[in-house]
Amino acid sequence: MARRGRAWRRSTDHAWFITAPLAMLAIVCATITGLIADPVFGHWPLAAALLVAMVCVGMPVLNFVIRRQSFGVTLTEIPLVLALFLLPPLTVVVIYTIASMLTQTRHRFAPAKFWFNVAKAAAGTSLAVLVLQGLPPMRGVGPGTWLILFTGVASVIVVSLAAVVGVHTLLQSWHAGRDALRSAPPALLTAGINASMGLMILIAVRTTWWSLVLVGALAAALVLVYRSYAQFFRQHRTLSQMYDLTRAIGERGQDGTLVDALLGRVRALMQAEYATLWLPAQGRHPEVLLTARVDDPGLLDVVHTPAALRESAAKEGRTVAVGRVFGVEPGQRRAANEAKVKDAIVVPLRSGQAVIGTLEVANRLSDIGHFAPSDIPVFETVAAHAAVALENSRLVDRLRHDANHDALTKLPNRRRVTAAVVEAVKIAAPGEVVALLLFDVDRLRQVNESLGHAAGDKVLVEVAERLRACVPSSALVGRAGGDEFLVTLRLESADAALELAGQLREQIRDEMVFDALTLDVDTAVGVAVHPDHGSDAVTLLQRVDLAATAAKSVPGSVQLYNPALESRSLRRLGLAADLRRALDDGELEVYFQPKVTLRDRRLVGVECLARWEHPAHGTVAPEDFVAVAEHTGQLGRLTEFVLRESLRRSRDWSHGEQPLAVAVNLAARTLTDQHFPALVQDLLDEYGVPAQRLTLEITEAGVLDGTERPIPTLLRLRDLGVRLSVDDFGTGRSSLAQLRRLPVHEVKVDRSFVQGMATDPGDLAIVNAVVTLSQQFGLTVVAEGVESELTLELLQDIGCEIGQGFLFSRPLPYERLEAWFGAQVDPETISAGELPRLRVVP
Repeated sequence: MARRGRAWRRSTDHAWFITAPLAMLAIVCATITGLIADPVFGHWPLAAALLVAMVCVGMPVLNFVIRRQSFGVTLTEIPLVLALFLLPPLTVVVIYTIASMLTQTRHRFAPAKFWFNVAKAAAGTSLAVLVLQGLPPMRGVGPGTWLILFTGVASVIVVSLAAVVGVHTLLQSWHAGRDALRSAPPALLTAGINASMGLMILIAVRTTWWSLVLVGALAAALVLVYRSYAQFFRQHRTLSQMYDLTRAIGERGQDGTLVDALLGRVRALMQAEYATLWLPAQGRHPEVLLTARVDDPGLLDVVHTPAALRESAAKEGRTVAVGRVFGVEPGQRRAANEAKVKDAIVVPLRSGQAVIGTLEVANRLSDIGHFAPSDIPVFETVAAHAAVALENSRLVDRLRHDANHDALTKLPNRRRVTAAVVEAVKIAAPGEVVALLLFDVDRLRQVNESLGHAAGDKVLVEVAERLRACVPSSALVGRAGGDEFLVTLRLESADAALELAGQLREQIRDEMVFDALTLDVDTAVGVAVHPDHGSDAVTLLQRVDLAATAAKSVPGSVQLYNPALESRSLRRLGLAADLRRALDDGELEVYFQPKVTLRDRRLVGVECLARWEHPAHGTVAPEDFVAVAEHTGQLGRLTEFVLRESLRRSRDWSHGEQPLAVAVNLAARTLTDQHFPALVQDLLDEYGVPAQRLTLEITEAGVLDGTERPIPTLLRLRDLGVRLSVDDFGTGRSSLAQLRRLPVHEVKVDRSFVQGMATDPGDLAIVNAVVTLSQQFGLTVVAEGVESELTLELLQDIGCEIGQGFLFSRPLPYERLEAWFGAQVDPETISAGELPRLRVVP
């Protein structure tokens, strides 16, 4: 896994940008205090005693680790309260600063941190004694004195907290500063308790010095209480993090993010700078060597733990630990020193008796922290959980792999390829198509019958390897089943898919040698592309199967899918010649379906639909002969026939001295014909029909095909004055927002949504949304498939303007339409300048 990123972090030397202002604050406050205070120094024997007390209680009894830094809670507020009351101001500053220097020296901090802590102590006490100079003098140990001493202690705490937050923000990030601020409440509460204890000790001492005996006993007890609390706090945190880790392993063990969840939480649980997982290569699983680091949000493909420790733990099957409190072999200690590892624990991961890897942590956070023997059982428990989860995760991954891959060729199977195609077609890439290439191995059955299935399996494996080696890197190769292989990828066009299919077929048809036998194995290739040949994966796979089957009829050929391949029956094969004859002999008819305004039931036009009654096959579905017309080059003739008949009838009809508006369906391919707008203009002129009385309907997929190809033709048609309508809207993946950039005037809601309005709230919501948005965009809305009074009422309620469907009339031939007009149109409404109005709605 590649490195995902690294948190921003400055060198610790930049801490001087905080240390220097703190030192300056200490000097300024001490100087001002020295000028106004009297006395400034003195009471050195008592000061020495309090210095010893400050050093003794200066050892942290409770530690918080924030990223790489530790924040310790001490009892220094107790002697500080006594010093502020009993000693001159600058004497307090001196002993508090010296006590800080001594405790920092014991911890052996780096110079930057050492001087930061010293400057912080000096600045805090200098500000505190200066603040006390501005307050009334302390007399006795009454409530007024308590408030003054609390103010002094608070000054020290505020400076300390501000410095810690500032240095974390400066060196790491504002997140680290925020974490430091969030950890402040326990420390502030402890400081308040300590200050209260100091006041009680002060009251006792002012009463009698013998109270120091009791104070000493109380101090010892207080230290023990704090340490017990610290132990309880650590145990509670460990249990909480263990529970969180176990739950995360259980939740993420099945979704491929187990390692991310595991390493981050292990590192936090162990308060380590690094946590590493190592799994050696096993079967098809490659080696895993990933590390979580405290300042990085992702996982790194680098490792900090010495390889010698990992190898020793894996080989011996036992935990290996190095550090200040562990007795280790010299070689392991030397390896850790060379890798600059302060301390580390490496635990083997077991599956039964076998070691399947290691889990490792290195470098306990904070300058004073180290791994202890008590950490090993906790880490071993975590490793046991992790080993089980990793084995289960690999088992699930293996089952998923087997469910989506072919056992013989190791290629993705049809299910996996289908899922890939489903995802590919969801993303419309302008200027690209999703291509499916189906390779059918010729004569595999003869190989199986002559040489046995083992030889046939070898042929399939060899074809799979050749395909995998020849295809572009972006392609997915899978085995569809039997002797068929699928390749899917994005290409520029269907022509590019055909060219690639031919190249691949030539590259994999080389001779195959098995022992002493040489075979010449060829393939037939079917090609289908999205969106030209289907809008979904199932349709594309069906159609590429048809293309491959057609290719097999001519050995070694490459066949692009076309609609004529939908059926291999004589009926479908004979339609091409019959359609040409039908157009020549005038066998096709145009039927008309009325379009009615829903609010006042006025007739506004008709949709013109081609119909073909075949003398032998009976009624031929429009989608069948339109598809054949597209494939055989007769689409132009078919479209011109329907246009002529529609415009002729529009001219001949005269109801209220107005020609009836007509709507004609266009195939998507017609929009690529640059001569089509000129044809429309010629026909309008020939029949004398105003352009606005002609509506051309194009399917949603035809208008929004992911390219700019239809737009020039649409713009030319709009310039003629012709109305443009988007048919079957809602069946594709476009939106009304996309239609705004196209020169369309009308939207026709697909009948599947209209017919479901009365029973499906979802369909009603869709139609309502289309109507509302279309009206806002200035588009007319036509509802198709209006077949019931309830549907009509619902459409009226949501404001739909126009409808058509069986409720008004089925598509009718010209003669029957005239009769329908006579029966349904109210003669009293036929007047100049008005559209005819229906008497009733049947």
